[in-house]
Amino acid sequence: MRTLVLLALAGLGAQLVDGSLGMAYGVTSTTLLLAMGTNPAAASATVHLAEIGTTLMSGAAHWRFGNVDWKVVARIGVPGAVGAFLGATVLSTLSTEVAEPVMSLILLGLGLYVMSRFTFRGLPKGQLGKPLRKRFLSPLGLVAGFLDATGGGGWGPVGTPALLASGRMEPRKVIGSIDTSEFLVAIAASLGFLFSLGSQGIDFLWVLAFLVGGLIAAPIAAWLVRLVPPRVLGSAVGGIIVVTNVRTVMRSDWVGATGTVSSAVYGLLYVLWAAAVAYSVRAYRREKATESLAEEPQTVGA
Repeated sequence: MRTLVLLALAGLGAQLVDGSLGMAYGVTSTTLLLAMGTNPAAASATVHLAEIGTTLMSGAAHWRFGNVDWKVVARIGVPGAVGAFLGATVLSTLSTEVAEPVMSLILLGLGLYVMSRFTFRGLPKGQLGKPLRKRFLSPLGLVAGFLDATGGGGWGPVGTPALLASGRMEPRKVIGSIDTSEFLVAIAASLGFLFSLGSQGIDFLWVLAFLVGGLIAAPIAAWLVRLVPPRVLGSAVGGIIVVTNVRTVMRSDWVGATGTVSSAVYGLLYVLWAAAVAYSVRAYRREKATESLAEEPQTVGA
């Protein structure tokens, strides 16, 4: 029972972050399962089965709060489902240890770009509202879905920074659309794992625990994302991407960093991340103050 309660709390925390920032549910949950000794395929299958329910609730909540662009959901979600099914089939027989550090380096670059762009420039204005093309969204969905299934998480870390970097959608709509389309990815990945593995290694009580925690957090996260200024949200999302992927690279065989070195790097990253968010908050307040002054009626002296 204690294990189930802990898994439910982990699911709640993971969904709260995922629903607010558009990523990290799969990464957080899968990491916990692997630490408990679950094999990678069974861990990813467990998380994706739980995500069928959490992403459905999260998508409905984001739709209720106006955070979803349905054209983007269709154009990225369907290819994502195809990629997820293929990824689940591949993971059942192959290891992704070599591919993980490579993709982490790519995601790290995207994270640095997103964090710096939103921290120093704020919300892009020139391209907002312009449609995202299918020839961009379809390959993105295919790759993100494949990586999500093979890595136990990756739909948000791949899709969210790519859409944010385009500058054509508000951060809250990027997050809402990514979370909503993930429902299709979760279904396809789960089917792929069940066809390849059956129910071998999958504890459905663990699936239920993750699901309950995630369902509680989903509507709360969708509400919170409307309250966070886009500039601050962009800096926070970028920081999540950077920290998550630096951690993966540091632990890879390519780097093999010691505990002391890793701690120093993580400490520096957290300081820089906090500074970026603080800078964004101050910049946002200055912008709001300037807008308020501009909107005040001008009085003419007698």
